[in-house]
Amino acid sequence: MKRRLPGSGSGLTAKVLSLAKPVRLFVLDVDGVLTDNGMYLDGQYGCSKRFDIQDNLGLLLIQRAGIEVALLSGLANDQARQLAKDLGITEFHGGHHQKMPVLEGMLACRGLTLAQTAYMGDDWLDAPVMARVGLPMAPGDAQPEIRRLAAWVSTRPGGRGAVRQAVRFLLMAQGKLGASWGCPLD
Repeated sequence: MKRRLPGSGSGLTAKVLSLAKPVRLFVLDVDGVLTDNGMYLDGQYGCSKRFDIQDNLGLLLIQRAGIEVALLSGLANDQARQLAKDLGITEFHGGHHQKMPVLEGMLACRGLTLAQTAYMGDDWLDAPVMARVGLPMAPGDAQPEIRRLAAWVSTRPGGRGAVRQAVRFLLMAQGKLGASWGCPLD
């Protein structure tokens, strides 16, 4: 039975699959990727954000499969910092409009290369990173310029399952989907 890999509605090529195989670090923007880009204000200057539970489980499973996860946001975001802590993600960097230097520092600490990195972003601040990583990814509702930079585009919008679909693609491309939670799905 032939596997159907999710995302990139225009079809997955052997090139995109080959870009996924060496990935050891999955870096995500937060707003518009892990969230739906909405800010829910409480009238007292408080703010909350919505995170998708299936995306969160996907991030737990990809870590279990041996791929590290990092969050790299343009906004300083207490909700995302807490989410990272809850999911066991030790790399959270918020408030960085220049993301490439932060990513380069993460890679240097781990002895990894850009080719071993997947990055999922949705907006213009993500473009410099997406132009350099091995596997640039985007949610389906990312800005048009970002979708064009992406080698893989989710059919789902940010904050609504795009991350889970990306995780599924990465794990399936590496033959690790079933192993990530003990059930042979590959």
